[in-house]
Amino acid sequence: MANLLITGGAGYIGSHACFTLLQQDHTLVVVDDFSNGSVDALRAVATLAGLQSEPRQGLVGGSNRCWRWRAPTSRRTRLSLIEGDIRRAQDLQIAFEVLDEEPIAAVLHFAGLKAVAESVAKPLDYWDVNVSGSRQLFDVMAENHCRTVVFSSSATVYGMAESVPIHESQPVRPINPYGQTKAAVEQMLQDLAASAGPNEPGWRIACLRYFNPVGAHESGAIGEDPDGIPSNLLPLICQVASGQLERLEVYGSDWPTTDGTGVRDYIHVMDLAEGHCAALQTLLAEPPQMLTLNLGSGQGHSVLEMVKAFERINGVPVPYALCQRRAGDSAVSVADPRGAQGRLGWSTRRDLATICRDAWRWQQQNPLGYSN
Repeated sequence: MANLLITGGAGYIGSHACFTLLQQDHTLVVVDDFSNGSVDALRAVATLAGLQSEPRQGLVGGSNRCWRWRAPTSRRTRLSLIEGDIRRAQDLQIAFEVLDEEPIAAVLHFAGLKAVAESVAKPLDYWDVNVSGSRQLFDVMAENHCRTVVFSSSATVYGMAESVPIHESQPVRPINPYGQTKAAVEQMLQDLAASAGPNEPGWRIACLRYFNPVGAHESGAIGEDPDGIPSNLLPLICQVASGQLERLEVYGSDWPTTDGTGVRDYIHVMDLAEGHCAALQTLLAEPPQMLTLNLGSGQGHSVLEMVKAFERINGVPVPYALCQRRAGDSAVSVADPRGAQGRLGWSTRRDLATICRDAWRWQQQNPLGYSN
């Protein structure tokens, strides 16, 4: 049981990680600016975890909005949510002090901008939030004597991988600003890991390169809530199946794959959340070190395989149209997950059928996302 800071904890992956961490009896402080997250996501997490809202909601640090939840039989705050920006040191410092100066043992860093196409159109925004924000976070961590961090990286750092499945030893050669910013933060963390002197406390760091997160919590209470038209495959499939979009556009039908469409490694978001928790447990139990690991299933599915599986499992049609390839896409991206399996004792547990059922359950219960 530890006190943890979660950046971006009101977002898609962060909210599922928060639920998993609460199940393990950790106490959480979440910092989120709600650019990719929602207060309602944490309200749903609190309800799933059996917590109730505290009466002392309001402001902290003079101007930052704050929400708190606790167990019904305890006065101890289990979950705090602070509206804040990782680029502002004062927002992060408030998060380190909100638990009445009880120390934060570790940080799980999910906050950041995350759309590849948007990163191409707005590269400076991505360098500002993802890199400058991370630098500010690590600086405040050091000031507060907290040197344990799990960083939510991405398989985009590999760019056009040399071979498949992709092992962690493959070169880091991102081909878009989003991947470049993830690689830059990884390099920053490598430099931090190497910076500790012989009489200084070392850093405990895990860089987790995850592949394609999909699905939702099995309850349907929390899931992916994209802003506008989704950029990821499964939310698009769900919106087409529910009639919100006319059809799915499949980019590329002439890839060197079994059916001509791109193949990806889809990982259930709850498996991904559990992978972050396993990395945290390993770091807290072992001496200072830096881990760089893939989080994926090791199984590839094409776009059309995903469409057909969704139709078969949920009994709904998903109209689609084959379109031209998009610049920067690749034929196949599948993880070699053996590193995480051996080092963390972690592997995916949820199959494609579970992914499709859980995603559709979330869509049916929340057709407009958290704005229902």
